[in-house]
Amino acid sequence: MNKSARIKILCCLVLAAFFVGGNAWAGGVMLYQFGQPDIGYGNAGYAARAQDASTVFTNPAGMCRLASSQSLIAMQALYAHVKFDPDSSTNVPGGGSDGGNAIGWAPGGSLFLVHKINEALSIGFGALSYFGLSESFDDNWLGRYYVQESTLVGMTFTPAVSYRVNDWLSIGVSLNMMYGYLENEVAINNRPFSLSDGQMKYKDTEMGYGINLGILVEPKKGTRLGLTYLSEVKLDFSDVPDFSGLNPVLQLWLTNHGLTSSSLDLSMTVPQMVMFSAYHELNPKWAVLCNLGWQDWSRFGKVDVGVNTENPTSLTVDSHYKDTWHTALGIQYTYSPAWKFSFGIAYDSSAVSDGDRTVSVPIGEIKSVAFGTQYALSPNLTLGAAYQFAWLGDMSVDQNSGPLTGRVAGEFGNTSFNFFALNLKWTY
Repeated sequence: MNKSARIKILCCLVLAAFFVGGNAWAGGVMLYQFGQPDIGYGNAGYAARAQDASTVFTNPAGMCRLASSQSLIAMQALYAHVKFDPDSSTNVPGGGSDGGNAIGWAPGGSLFLVHKINEALSIGFGALSYFGLSESFDDNWLGRYYVQESTLVGMTFTPAVSYRVNDWLSIGVSLNMMYGYLENEVAINNRPFSLSDGQMKYKDTEMGYGINLGILVEPKKGTRLGLTYLSEVKLDFSDVPDFSGLNPVLQLWLTNHGLTSSSLDLSMTVPQMVMFSAYHELNPKWAVLCNLGWQDWSRFGKVDVGVNTENPTSLTVDSHYKDTWHTALGIQYTYSPAWKFSFGIAYDSSAVSDGDRTVSVPIGEIKSVAFGTQYALSPNLTLGAAYQFAWLGDMSVDQNSGPLTGRVAGEFGNTSFNFFALNLKWTY
């Protein structure tokens, strides 16, 4: 390998160190929550409940099982506590703060429409975001050379069609058109030439496409089994990083090796998912629901990084993510024709082991508890409210990428997510 090739690979590694693993809060916490009534069940029965228009996304086969055409508008507020507590092993040039709460409040929501053409055929449309979150630390926090601000969000638009094959079998398919947005800010260590930090910013948008396939089986009235497959979506981001505040020596080095004028390509894969769900009515008032799911986070952890120079160089960086498993159990209680209540618990395994956890994406196993209610304001209008608490607990981190970034060690303590949802269902 000649010297030019070695330098270009080094350039890729330098940039990859800033972006890979620090570009999302999605790994291992791909959101099942987008304001829909499922939140109040702990998402149990996700692919089998088919009681409102959100089935457009959760299982498109369920659309033709709805009694009539309907729409669902949902609003969601997320509050997350994600705060770092450093220990005595931390050694970062220039020191810094604990970073504050990296997420705090974040809005969300969704919209779904289902139109029944006849008893066998239904079409639908949905708009939602099930992938990605945003984090923002204090500019001078201890991990600023890994990440300061990071956002990776996918907005999905999904047209769907559902066909009722016979009394017990329905099938459905939808197109997942995802608009991806990526933005990163990270500090650059200017020492020993300057005590103040420089900064690198990266921002791009990209479209990706996938499919959602669903099957719904109803062997008898009041019992439904659902299976859905959500394919992966490839997002190929590309932008020229914006450097500012660099010392002259570092600025010259980056310029001479093409990093200040060449595009950085980041190709990442939104995970594919398989979900099996069941819904069973014990009697006219009580029903039980459950889930068993799998998500392909190992593919998301392998990011293709390339520098577009006259002689392009690329490599794949592995963040050592692993696939995750999901399980949930819920109950539904119909108190009266107007009132319905729900409760659920869920568990998601971690996408990383403790040794691979980073300060920029501190993820772990998730334990959830939820409850919700739905009230019929009229025969055609139903108001729903739900709350879900997701607990990640204490997550240890010990990351050291060299003398320029320093060692950041400690834990993200009492990490949790709170989902508050309101939704309105209109049947017509």
